[in-house]
Amino acid sequence: MTELRKDPIVGRWVIISTERAKRPQEFAREPSVRRGGVCPLCPGSERMTPPEILAYRSGGNPNDPNWTLRVVSNKFPALRIEGELGKAADGIYDRMNGIGAHEVVIETESHDVDLFDLPENRFQEVLWAFRDRLLDLKKDRRFKSVIIFKNHGSAAGASLTHSHSQLIALPVIPKRVLEEMSGCKEYFRFRDRCVICDIIVQEMEQKSRIVEETGEFLAFAPYAPRFPFETWIVPKRHQCAYEMIEEDQARALAAVFRRTLRRLNIALENPPFNFIIHSAP
Repeated sequence: MTELRKDPIVGRWVIISTERAKRPQEFAREPSVRRGGVCPLCPGSERMTPPEILAYRSGGNPNDPNWTLRVVSNKFPALRIEGELGKAADGIYDRMNGIGAHEVVIETESHDVDLFDLPENRFQEVLWAFRDRLLDLKKDRRFKSVIIFKNHGSAAGASLTHSHSQLIALPVIPKRVLEEMSGCKEYFRFRDRCVICDIIVQEMEQKSRIVEETGEFLAFAPYAPRFPFETWIVPKRHQCAYEMIEEDQARALAAVFRRTLRRLNIALENPPFNFIIHSAP
């Protein structure tokens, strides 16, 4: 059973899913030690996952092993793609069926290679897969937003060691995204300027929080972080939607994103982490 329920006080929608409790837990107490057994995300285990939605391969047939990147539906999805929303009231509460998409992006065929260890062209491949799936899912009018994220390490919420990220297409816009949109609109209403563009200008002037600057992107520690070592990577071009990314931008983003993750990995000795792609719905 999966459904979405709305908190009547703060207006936040949450996913209630019994299926997620059934997902595998591969991590031992020491996450750097690989456990035995068959990995469902490795080449040769394609029949252990749902049929692929997208794959990058040099040749062969769908669901064959010779791929470099593969996207499949999550076997233990938070949301189901089939069905109607079935919006309903439960007294003062609002609910709807758990309709959406929940996909896994298997970033590499190699079990023991992390995302930040991939060469830049393979990292770019992952970023391009995000774009491909966003463009496709936004054709479904039931979906109002798509969230792309990665959990690295068991403490960050990952249940399998094989490097992968996920995306969830939702029939609602998450409260955090609404807050970001509202903040951008309010800033523009008062100043007639984009707040993200102004942040970039000030960070480049002050140079006290910059992690890396390239011609296309700025990586920096935000002025008011919510978490230790929180890092933002923002495009210098005035763009609000990730699927607008062009090939040259994807190449540039792969370079700065990979280096930023490698810096964190070296400085903090392989820490658990999450990343989220913030994009307009």
